[in-house]
Amino acid sequence: MSAVELLVYADRLGGTVPELQAVLDGPLRAFSSVHVLPFYIPFDGADAGFDPVDHASVDPRLGTWDEMRSLARTRGLTADLIVNHVSSSSAEFVDWLARGDASEFAGMFLTFDTVFPNGGTEREITAFYRPRPGLPFTAYQGADGSRHLVWTTFMPTQVDLDVNHPAALSYLRRVLRALADGGVSTVRLDAVGYAVKTPGTDSFMTPETLEFTKVVVALAHQAQVDVLVEVHAHYSQQLAIAPLVDWVYDFALAPLLLHSLGTGTVDRLARWFEIRPENAITVLDTHDGIGIIDAGPNGDRPGLISQDEMAAIFARAAVATHGHSSIASVVPEWFTLPHQINATFFSTLAGETVPYLLARAVQHFLPGRPQVYYVGLLGGLDDTSLFAETGNGRDVNRHRYPADEVSQALGTEVTQAQLGLARLRTGHPAFDGEFSWATPGEDQLRLLWSNGDARAELTVRTTLGAPSFRIELADASGKQVIDTPAGLAGWERIGL
Repeated sequence: MSAVELLVYADRLGGTVPELQAVLDGPLRAFSSVHVLPFYIPFDGADAGFDPVDHASVDPRLGTWDEMRSLARTRGLTADLIVNHVSSSSAEFVDWLARGDASEFAGMFLTFDTVFPNGGTEREITAFYRPRPGLPFTAYQGADGSRHLVWTTFMPTQVDLDVNHPAALSYLRRVLRALADGGVSTVRLDAVGYAVKTPGTDSFMTPETLEFTKVVVALAHQAQVDVLVEVHAHYSQQLAIAPLVDWVYDFALAPLLLHSLGTGTVDRLARWFEIRPENAITVLDTHDGIGIIDAGPNGDRPGLISQDEMAAIFARAAVATHGHSSIASVVPEWFTLPHQINATFFSTLAGETVPYLLARAVQHFLPGRPQVYYVGLLGGLDDTSLFAETGNGRDVNRHRYPADEVSQALGTEVTQAQLGLARLRTGHPAFDGEFSWATPGEDQLRLLWSNGDARAELTVRTTLGAPSFRIELADASGKQVIDTPAGLAGWERIGL
């Protein structure tokens, strides 16, 4: 049967690994796979775990490797392999600053001189793509007084690896062994698109990046772990990297659905369905917000939507969130638009249930593996208080759910309907068959799975002011129609 995956922070849903397992074994048992976001030491660093001090250990405040293995015993387990950087407080970086060339980690970290041994011109330096304002360097001083400009693509405390250096590759092998021994079946290559710096290019998803990806995939496969690659980029770059890995994200789906729901058309979705890779993890929202750049143009390469249509999506999101998404979303250096909307997906649709479930239904009916983010599952709206506390725009979509809020959310129709979709995708025999799709009208999309007598057909209408969805199910025992949130929520009880 098909798998549906939950994307979650252990500490923000449950609190610990055992408590997360209890929720997954209980009310969230429809999910046959889970991606636990960084649970390493520290899970609550400056970038919510994506700045590991110790990438090979479970933070003891969350659990142990034995408890991670228990979590993985009856479901798939995905974890992050952070290939671009580590924390400036990591033992490796601290040792290099203390001992210089005598450190076994000398060469592991990327400095300005590594990339530009003969100096870099203004044009070369400013060509690099960085998803943050400013230049990607931070000054660090060694114990011997030596001064270094260390590459820090994301934050000053996230120091980049020289991924072509033997010391960095040895580090990645060690982390992969720890993850594989801990029950991890898939690793997500976090920020791999930024990992290789190549002068004369923007150093994002270059041919050199693809070559490095092949190296990491080989290392992961040696450890008997599958690879999911994370690349927020022009859709052609997703198509280029898909054959090299086990899984890619379908990041284009979310902006294209927002375009369809905002314009009442489905032609851009149809264009994507013609070419999208089938080894895709389909997402609408993640811990990083809603990527819009993935469907847009890049330089002289046209997008699935235009720059103006991208701007219109941001504008509609701003209206739906009462202006807050404009405050929380960051415009990278040299760009005029953010590359993602910092808001929950439910908030970008103004908390309206039918269009939200329409989008979720499309996500669950596409080939690949649907992945649902925990905030989206629980019908979360923007956590403006957490954003005000941290100043991190992505925190609007990283709410911490205490047990009482989880119980309350589990009782809502929007959550129960999404659980119904997960049960449908994992439990109906049609999804083991053949997939096809059609566009009966300019505002209509039909997705069909057929497997002998079993059929599952989704028809959606993106008509402005009147969006709707209709699911027709059939197998040898009978037929059924679902066209309301309540119908989705009760599917398991109704059966066929």
